[in-house]
Amino acid sequence: MTATTTERRVPTRMAEQISLGARMLSLDGHDDFNQGQISARMPGSDTFYIKNALVGFDEASPDQIVAADTNPAAPIDPLAPPELPLHQAIYRARPDVNGIVHSHAPHTLVFGATHLTLRPVSHDGAHFVDALGLFTLTSNTVLDQETGEAIAHALGDGNGVLLRNHGSVVIGRSVRHAAVFAQVLERACRLQLLAEQAGVPYSWSSDKDVALKRDFIYADLSVRSYWDYAVRRVRRTWPDISTW
Repeated sequence: MTATTTERRVPTRMAEQISLGARMLSLDGHDDFNQGQISARMPGSDTFYIKNALVGFDEASPDQIVAADTNPAAPIDPLAPPELPLHQAIYRARPDVNGIVHSHAPHTLVFGATHLTLRPVSHDGAHFVDALGLFTLTSNTVLDQETGEAIAHALGDGNGVLLRNHGSVVIGRSVRHAAVFAQVLERACRLQLLAEQAGVPYSWSSDKDVALKRDFIYADLSVRSYWDYAVRRVRRTWPDISTW
């Protein structure tokens, strides 16, 4: 077996984590047929792993994860999703990113179609205050490197980017962080849209409270506990995944 073949074999544990992340996104309402992706890589690697193009979040499993390369000239797995350029561009632009979620979660999508600024109405918004980009050049499927790079530019050094009339991209230092924070963003958008519907003025957390929430509610240990909770929920919903 050559070194190249070995490198592109999907690690078992990472395939399981990507699949668990996909299933928890499904439970959070991110399903849109087989659209949307979740990917991950080991720190510093040019190889990453991604849910294939044929399965939805709710049916992702370790055998449905494929390898890809950040280099657009590298060979592409025939089952890789068409929006591979989005993930390639972000991984190239952000060495600190090791997990990416792109989804069409309904409240996040609707929020991105408005001209609202995300506010920390709840704890959830605190993670994304002043760290949420907006991409408006096109709402089409991301099929080319130029569009992927424009999205990476809109993301900047933030935690996510809204794709107007398309959905969102959320990143993390691991696939666990990306999956958890994609759920956090959907909740933040949903709650602010509810506040907007109240028809009366509403308030949000102070800058001081936002900083405190980031340090405690979204500290690494806290995120790990949210991931573990979500995994338990996935396992209760799909007991058959115990065979993975």
